[in-house]
Amino acid sequence: MATESRRVVVIGAGVTGLLTAVRCSLAGHQVTVLDRGAIPNPGSTSFDQHRAVRALDPSDLAGTRRIAVAHRRWLALEAMLGTRFYRRVGMVTAWPVEEADRIAAVAAEAGVPVTLTEPAELPHVRFPEGTVGVREHHGGVLLADHALQAVVRWLAARPGVTLLPWQEVKAVDPETGEVHLPDARSLTADLTLIATGPWSKDLVELPMLLHRQTLVYLKPPEELAAAWERTPGVGRIGSEGLAWLLPPGDGTLLKVSSAAVCREAELATDGSPEEELRWAEQVLAEPILTDPDRYQVLAVKRCHYLVDAGTGAAHLVRIGPATWARTASGGDGFRTAPLVADRIVAALENPEPFVPPTAPTGVPPTTPLTTPPTTPPTAGEEKP
Repeated sequence: MATESRRVVVIGAGVTGLLTAVRCSLAGHQVTVLDRGAIPNPGSTSFDQHRAVRALDPSDLAGTRRIAVAHRRWLALEAMLGTRFYRRVGMVTAWPVEEADRIAAVAAEAGVPVTLTEPAELPHVRFPEGTVGVREHHGGVLLADHALQAVVRWLAARPGVTLLPWQEVKAVDPETGEVHLPDARSLTADLTLIATGPWSKDLVELPMLLHRQTLVYLKPPEELAAAWERTPGVGRIGSEGLAWLLPPGDGTLLKVSSAAVCREAELATDGSPEEELRWAEQVLAEPILTDPDRYQVLAVKRCHYLVDAGTGAAHLVRIGPATWARTASGGDGFRTAPLVADRIVAALENPEPFVPPTAPTGVPPTTPLTTPPTTPPTAGEEKP
């Protein structure tokens, strides 16, 4: 328990906001969570059937270790809530055969258990020619909507936690952290976290890019249902190694997409269903599945996520003495949400002086939570 209870306001009841609320509540702080919709909000970026959790990034040993910590946080949360939402089926990424030993060595140095998976072990998945799978045994698939609902049930019963759905924030004063609502009410706090995903641009003046990605949900043929239940998530597949899939199981569908259909967007509300169908056709044209014509398309969905314009990565940004902003959503948001929660609690219990930005760009210092990707990150799940 904290030595001194503080007031925390969280704007946005997605995965980052909700996990931060849990962590702050456990530390003994008073927490208010606001969202522009319901809590949890089915229209939020976080609300989906599944999200991938994997740690291995061969180009970033420290980042791999950080995500391994986040993985353990998810396991601890599942145990605390007493409900199952983490399918530990593993995560496989395809790498050129000649690089497999180097990738495995990096994983071992980071403390991430892996084994090699030959493409023949997953005959219903198409691997790029000359590649082998590296399987993270501690990775897996989060049942995202189940996890959010379980967290909200816990928060609703927690003393010192207030959930305020249908509260669209008008503005936030970065100097004081004061939150202004449309009806002239204001909320004050010792720390305010802005974690509103694609809508953060309405509240925070930071260089951020909004990306859109098309996700396709499939039903496998009945004779492959049992095989798919045992299949891990798979990434770095497709014609350019930019495609990925999350397996069906526990009531979810098979989900496929590719970074090749990742594009910048102006608003989360623009675009048309016809446009999404055209992008979905591009996803389905990728060599992801063996015998793809045997799979039934049940849904097409678009996902939005926000990244730092300079790095293309997720960041936690301190924009004022009492105000923080999370520039991330989508798969990276889920992977690193426990790390954001840890950082916010540390800021409450060991406050540091705020140093105004001195760079010509005027961008406040940031806390990187993942390594900037060399290609656009996928909006739902993995960096390719």
